[in-house]
Amino acid sequence: MVNLLPFIIKGGEALAVKKYFDHIQLKERTFTAEVTLDYFNKRLKIDDYRGDVGSLLVAINEFIQTHSFTKGIVKVRNEHIHTFLQHGFMVEAVFQKLFNGSDAYCMCKYYDDSRYTSNNWIEEDKILTAVQKLEDSDLRAQLPDGYIVRKATHADANHLAKLYATVFEIYPTPLNDPKYITKIINNGTIFFVVEHQAEIVSAASAEINQEYNNAELTDCATLTQHRKFGLMKILLLQLEQELINHNIYCAYSIARALSYGMNAVLKQLGYSYTGRLKNNCYIFDKLEDMNVWVKDLSSN
Repeated sequence: MVNLLPFIIKGGEALAVKKYFDHIQLKERTFTAEVTLDYFNKRLKIDDYRGDVGSLLVAINEFIQTHSFTKGIVKVRNEHIHTFLQHGFMVEAVFQKLFNGSDAYCMCKYYDDSRYTSNNWIEEDKILTAVQKLEDSDLRAQLPDGYIVRKATHADANHLAKLYATVFEIYPTPLNDPKYITKIINNGTIFFVVEHQAEIVSAASAEINQEYNNAELTDCATLTQHRKFGLMKILLLQLEQELINHNIYCAYSIARALSYGMNAVLKQLGYSYTGRLKNNCYIFDKLEDMNVWVKDLSSN
């Protein structure tokens, strides 16, 4: 289990709350599963499982009731889609080639009317429609004078924490805590940063799954005054190259559905939209819908 004293990022200050999550390797007689009890976002996530699906579904309901969660999320294999549909789950997105080349279907079930209801869905559809009209942009974008891009190290943990505390009022993981950043770097997460005048002004990470050879590009943040330079596009390209160097070809990212800018970056870099996760996590000041974007790096 992960035992962290997490913080809500609010106004640049750290407010102590109970820990964000526990990662559990659940081993029962008839099945095993990789379970995340996400207390902060009031959801249960299962990223991997094997064995009897019926027994797994019973365990899911028990966890949901025990912790008063309002959403269950499972990355489901193709052969189990109908079983999950029969138990009230719905397909919200597809993570193409996630399991060493096989697709994963992100299926969700809601346990509260307010969690199921999205107040911004139509506006998000309009943003997506506008984004989908964009052409791929020049992938040779250059840093402006005075900026450098590099891979982050443990020594950057304090500066990264400061960046995330400045950019995000609330974030679904404790990235304003340098100890947490150090921990995930130790566990294989790769950060790239852009510096200007010895200050980290933009950052993004790749969270790598070594077993299934995929990676989530995430933790994208840029200080407001530096957003006009397209720094995030440069960072994501650096991360993609790093993944290719490690023979990882399935990359995906989950972007706020209300963010034209981040969705535009992913579309212009050749990512394909594959679904929207309703009321998925707390970010900024509320639960937000999140768009899923997937890219096959082997075609680069």
